[in-house]
Amino acid sequence: MKVLVVGGGGREHAIVRAIKKNPIVRKIYALPGNGGMASEAECVPVKATDIGAIVRFASEHRVNYAVVAPDDPLAMGAVDALEAVGIPCFGPNSAAAIIESSKAFSKELMHRYGIPTARFETFTELAPALEYIEAQGAPIVVKADGLALGKGVTVAMSVEEAKTAVRDMLEGGKFGASGRKVVIEEYLEGPEVSVLTFTDGETIVPMVSSMDHKRAHDGDTGPNTGGMGTVAPNPYYTPEVAERCMREIFIPTIRAMRAQGRTFKGCLYFGLMVTRDGPKVIEYNCRFGDPETQVVLPLLESDLLTVMQAVTEGRLKEVEVKFFDKHSCCVVLASKGYPGKYESGCEIELPEPEANREIYVAGAELQDGKLLSHGGRVLGVVAVEDTLKDAVAGAYDYAGRVKFENGFCRSDIGARALRAPAE
Repeated sequence: MKVLVVGGGGREHAIVRAIKKNPIVRKIYALPGNGGMASEAECVPVKATDIGAIVRFASEHRVNYAVVAPDDPLAMGAVDALEAVGIPCFGPNSAAAIIESSKAFSKELMHRYGIPTARFETFTELAPALEYIEAQGAPIVVKADGLALGKGVTVAMSVEEAKTAVRDMLEGGKFGASGRKVVIEEYLEGPEVSVLTFTDGETIVPMVSSMDHKRAHDGDTGPNTGGMGTVAPNPYYTPEVAERCMREIFIPTIRAMRAQGRTFKGCLYFGLMVTRDGPKVIEYNCRFGDPETQVVLPLLESDLLTVMQAVTEGRLKEVEVKFFDKHSCCVVLASKGYPGKYESGCEIELPEPEANREIYVAGAELQDGKLLSHGGRVLGVVAVEDTLKDAVAGAYDYAGRVKFENGFCRSDIGARALRAPAE
C-alpha cells in the first residue's frame, strides 16, 4: 500500500512514524516532508498548499491513501481534490474545515447550538470594535477570523493592548485577509486542555488529553508560539470533565456540523478551558494539533492507519481505539530568537535511539549528510513512561543529549501538570 502524507513538520513526522508500523504499508510519500523524516518517507519538494501538484503526484504514483495534516491545504480543499480523482483521504473537506478557518463561523455555530464557549462579538469595522473593547474592559481576547499560523490570538491584559491588536488587524493589515474580520471575546480563566478526536461524522472517539505550553519562555512568559512542549494525559481532564465534554461539547459539535451540511470526518481538535462553570470551547482545529500529536500518538496502542481508514469509510464505531496507560512529555527545541528572527543552517546531531524515546523533526533539512536547522521549532523530543514525573525527566534527559548549539527550550514543560493536585 502506498500512503501520502501532506505536510512537513513534527506533527507529520509523528504521523509518518505511526503509519509506518502497519505491515501493509510499503511506501510513504511526504509532501514536502523534511530532512529529519527522509529515512522513513520519500520526501518530495511539493508545497503543502500546491493542491494541483499534490493531486498530480498522487495520481501519477498510484497512491492508495492520503493524509492531509496541515490547516491551510484542508481549508483550500485538498481532500476534495484528491477524492475527486478517486484517492481516499483522512481529513475534512473544505466545507467542514471552515470550523477552523473561520473563527466567526465556529463561534456562531457554538452560539446557535448551545455549545459552551466565551461570550463574543464579531467586527469588520474599527470604530465599533474599539467601542466594544472600551465597554467590556480587560482582560479580553482578540482573534483574527482566519488562519494565522497559530499567531492570530492576542490575550490582552489591558484595554490599550486589545485596541492595538484590533488596529493592527483591521487597519494595519496584520495577518492579511485572515485579519479583515476579528472576533473579540470574553477572557476565560482555568486550566487549558487539548483533546484530539477521531470522528467519521457520526461516531466520535476522544484521544488521550494533553496540555500545551504556548508561551516562548518559562513561567508562561514571552510571546505566543506554535507550542513549546506538551504532556499527556492532562491531569485537569478528569473522568467527570471528560464525560461532560462528551455530552455538552463533542457530540453536539459533530451533530451541529452535520445539521449544517458540513459533516466532519477526520481529526477534530478541541481546545478547552476548564472554568468554574465547567468546560468551555476556546477553539476548534480541523486537524491534529502540533505538538499535541507528538505526545498523543506514542500512546496509541491501536494501529493508526486502520483507525484512519475506518474514519474515511464511515465505520469508526466498528474499530476499537485503545491507548496505553502511560504518560508522555514532548520538549520542543527551537532556534534561538523564535518566534521572532532566528538563524537557520545550524548543524544538529541526534543521540542514539532509545526505547520509549522519540525525536520528531519539525524544521530541518539534509545537506551533504548533515542535519541542519531550517525553521523556528526544530525538534520535538518525547519520552514515554509510567508516570508523568518520569516522562518529563526522560524528555529533558534525552533533549540534553541533542547537539544543537543554536537551540533553546523551556525548562518547565510539565511543571503545572505535576503540581495539579495541589492547585
